[in-house]
Amino acid sequence: MSDSLFSLPIEQQLTPSLTLRKKDDLSIIVINHPKATAAIALQGAHLLSWQPKGEMPVIWLSQSSQFKTGAAIRGGVPICWPWFGKAGTPSHGFARNELWQLTEHSENEDGVWLTFSLEDNPHTRQIWPYAFRLIARIKINTTCEIELESHGDYPVTCALHTYLNIADISQVNVSGLGGHYMDKVIGGEHDSTEKALTFNGPIDRIYTQPESVSLIQDPVAGRSIEIHHRNATDVVTWNPGAEGASGMSDMENDGYKTMVCVETASVSNPVDVRNDRPQRLSSIILCRRN
Repeated sequence: MSDSLFSLPIEQQLTPSLTLRKKDDLSIIVINHPKATAAIALQGAHLLSWQPKGEMPVIWLSQSSQFKTGAAIRGGVPICWPWFGKAGTPSHGFARNELWQLTEHSENEDGVWLTFSLEDNPHTRQIWPYAFRLIARIKINTTCEIELESHGDYPVTCALHTYLNIADISQVNVSGLGGHYMDKVIGGEHDSTEKALTFNGPIDRIYTQPESVSLIQDPVAGRSIEIHHRNATDVVTWNPGAEGASGMSDMENDGYKTMVCVETASVSNPVDVRNDRPQRLSSIILCRRN
């Protein structure tokens, strides 16, 4: 799916590296820079693809993703805000389904920087009665950095719901998660002494004492992926397994085999955003050849 985004017709050439294109209902910013390629949907300020030059894609996007106004996209890096999960409707909040504005962009030989913004509007106030301003900053080069900045006066839970492209889920392990987690598959809170998480079925966990860096070992692909978490209280890991994938209309039955979610998050307890104290959440992603 992500490859097809780069063959969409160009509607506007914004800079030498940035073009505006359209996939079904949604406007897409496509980045083709000497250091990396990427694509970002204006709906949700949603990173759809990131691939350093000479590397295989790092971000996973479902072949069955919907590109419809107001519909969530399966894959990429959805911004879950102002709640995570099913704490409200829609699931994972409304920020990923709203149209953001591209407010700034720049580029040089080192990479591309983009800033997106979203403010409360009549639609969001029907769902959530707060005034707010969100800023999403995305930096694309040989690493990928996403920062979400929240302004206003309210409590939130939020996550950068990162889907990673891997070769074989049965061979992948994730370390740096810490020992304590809440398990949404079997329920309850648990402690583990395992140094790395492996995947032999559906996994949906909120790790509440994570390290600042998660390491995803992908031996079949011959690489590892690092996610550096900033201002996060939790890290979420998720893979739906075969049964979960078969029940999703926007994921192929075998889609679970080539993806794993490792999410920078603050979800176990709400974070208070104050007018004099914006809340920030960010992740830095990089990959290394083994």
